This record gives sequence, structure tokens and C-alpha cells, in this order.
Amino acid sequence: MRSIKTFGSPVIDTIGPTSYEATNTMLDAGFPRGALNYWKSSFLENLSDAAIDTLVARFAVCASPLSGLVLEHFHGAATRVGVHETAIPHRREGYNLLVMSEWLDSGDNARNIAWARDSYDAMRPWLASGRYANYLSDDDGDDTGQSAYGPNYPRLQALKAKYDPTNLFRLNQNIRPGS
Repeated sequence: MRSIKTFGSPVIDTIGPTSYEATNTMLDAGFPRGALNYWKSSFLENLSDAAIDTLVARFAVCASPLSGLVLEHFHGAATRVGVHETAIPHRREGYNLLVMSEWLDSGDNARNIAWARDSYDAMRPWLASGRYANYLSDDDGDDTGQSAYGPNYPRLQALKAKYDPTNLFRLNQNIRPGS
């Protein structure tokens, strides 16, 4: 990290050892208690110049200062795991897009939800079929399991049928028991 730390005089330097607790709370200020949220997410097929231009244009009309567009780079160790070795099959290097709409006043619900949906729709030309399970939402439809777990979904449904046939544990990114 020496080249980064000696590049110039930083406004703040937070590079260094930290605790698990500090890491898990470092973004808390950006997610105030009581905030309303609506998120949409999908992996991208590619991050082209046109996709970046669309992201910039959508952020320019962001409905709330708490909202944002997040690109998560999937690479490294996550891409060295086989597709069938875990529940999550997304193992190629690439990017996950998160359209994160957050606001404080319930009177702004329609405007903020519309911004998230419109931004997600504007990115459709670059969206991949796979989805990150942590960001599935209630209005994503019935194909969420397939898009989140891909070829592993039938195996996960069989496990669910064996260990939770009544679907008691369903208040998460649910996998319905298979036959």
C-alpha cells in the first residue's frame, strides 16, 4: 500500500487493520434508521461505454441524495470456485449492478421507486440473466430462484424438500421445496 499512501497528502487515510465490528458499521451513516428502500439488481453482461453513459445519465436524475448506483466487481477468489460447489453459481468475472433507492419521507415513495425502476429498465440492454441472491426483492416475480441459483436450483429445491418440506423457513430469498 506504500505507493497509495505516499502518492500525495490524503484528506483521510483509513487504510489499515480494522475489526470485524468496525467493518460492519462503516456504512451505517448512509443508511439511517427509518429510511425507506427500494432496490433492483442484476449482473451485467458487460460494462461498455454505453452502459457507463446510461449509469451517469440515470444518476444525474437521482430522486434522493441517499440513493445511488453501485457496481460490484466480482473477481478473484469468487471466480475460482466451481459453479456447482456452492449454492451460488455466478463464478465468472464481471459486475453486479445495484440500483439502490433510499429516502426518508413516505410521501416520496412513488418518485423514488419510479427512479429505481426506470434506472433498472434503462440498463436492460446490458443485464445478464443471473441475479445476486442477496438483492432479490418481493416484486421480482416467480423466476427469482432460477436467476439467483441457476443450474443449482433443482438441487437446492431437493434439499429444501428433504429438510424443510413445509417451507417453514421462507422469509428469506426463498427456495420452494421441489418434488
